[in-house]
Amino acid sequence: MLYDPTLLAAPFARTSVALETKSAAIEVPARPTGRRYRARRTTADRVREALLMLAEGRADLLTHEEKAWSSITFAGTRHEVMLDFNGADAVAVGEEFIASLPEHEFTIPGQLVADATISEVDHRFGQDERMVVTAVLLLLDES
Repeated sequence: MLYDPTLLAAPFARTSVALETKSAAIEVPARPTGRRYRARRTTADRVREALLMLAEGRADLLTHEEKAWSSITFAGTRHEVMLDFNGADAVAVGEEFIASLPEHEFTIPGQLVADATISEVDHRFGQDERMVVTAVLLLLDES
C-alpha cells in the first residue's frame, strides 16, 4: 500500500493545497465609446409631454389611454388624458389650460392634431382645492 509519510508524521498539521480552476479568466468588454442606446419616444410620450408643458408642469398625469382609429381617408390615434391640478395655484393654471387647449398649436413630429377638446372637468373647492381635467386629442398620421 502506498502512503505519504508526511501525512502520518503530522496528522493535525496544516498542509497547503493548490486548487486548480477549470474555467478561463473572463474579460469584461470595455464600454462602447459610440452612442448609447436610448429608447425612442413614442407618439403617446410626445402627447403627454406636450400636455404637461401646456399645464406649465403644475399637473400630475393620472391616466392616458390611446386608441388607434382609421377612416377611408385618414388614420391616426385618439388620446384621452386625465390631469390632476392640486392646490389653488395649480387650479388657476388648470383653468388657463382649459381655455387654451382647443386653440393650442401642437408640434408632434409625423402627427397633425386635428382636434383637442376638454371632455370632463371635476373641480372641488375648499381647503384642498383640486381639479381633474380630461382632455381628448385626435391625431392624424401625416404620411
